[in-house]
Amino acid sequence: MSSIGTRSYDATAAKRVAFIGLGVMGFPMAGHLARAGHTVTVYNRSAAKAEAWVKEFGGKSAPTPREAAADAEIVFACVGNDDDLKSVVLGEDGAFAGMTRGAVFVDHTTASADVARALHAEAEKLGLEFMDAPVSGGQAGAVNGQLTIMCGAHPDIFAAIQPVALVFGRAVTRVGEPGAGQLAKMVNQICIAGIVQGLSEAIAFGQAADLDMKVVLDVISKGAAQSWQMENRGATMVDDKFEFGFAVDWMRKDLGLVLDEARRNGARVPVTALVDQFYGDVQKLGGNRWDTSSLIKRLRD
Repeated sequence: MSSIGTRSYDATAAKRVAFIGLGVMGFPMAGHLARAGHTVTVYNRSAAKAEAWVKEFGGKSAPTPREAAADAEIVFACVGNDDDLKSVVLGEDGAFAGMTRGAVFVDHTTASADVARALHAEAEKLGLEFMDAPVSGGQAGAVNGQLTIMCGAHPDIFAAIQPVALVFGRAVTRVGEPGAGQLAKMVNQICIAGIVQGLSEAIAFGQAADLDMKVVLDVISKGAAQSWQMENRGATMVDDKFEFGFAVDWMRKDLGLVLDEARRNGARVPVTALVDQFYGDVQKLGGNRWDTSSLIKRLRD
């Protein structure tokens, strides 16, 4: 049993939760919470999506974030960006206005560390708790309950939320105080950008050399070149298929957060800056909604 604010939480007990944002990630994440036995109220900007969720998973929907959050012990959110997040958290109809003292807001949006710290400070003024908890694993990870979740929170807040978040996460890890989760997600995106660009160049090189790249990838994936991207996207990149998850538009948003933070903290990220420009080239090819492995397209077209 752990204590948060004015509430005590039994990690094994069903909770009253709200979930705000039912996009490609939030829809299945909220579904995992319902299937685990939690009482779930959902809110989505498009009411039709919320109605579809209730039809599939039960629970109920609410017309505003404030009403969804009313009486919830934990409010989860997964929306698009900083502005989307502030719009569902703050203001007369925002989630904070409906939450009761001691309740916890868990933000799975990939947003800036600045907005995470600001919302944490606002939550403290209201007697609420806040945890930034961006996720990695894409739509497939959300559907399969296999997300990696990077959490910025005080230790006792994290201890109470981790067992609940494990219903849709295979790894739920505290990486520091509020804001640290978003910074860790930026590290994650830096790694992905460099790996996908390297894999793109390798496949394009091998195809130019008339190699059977599916055979080559099978061989080298058993050695030091192995990566998640190679295992899960290599063959589809060879086949020129790019309909497998996280879109280029969203990656550019995330890399923009990285570059903004790097300007603030003085980190040098030259490869990341270059790959961000390459994703801009993919957008010019019409690939806004292609998945991130589509970097290879600019080496072919």
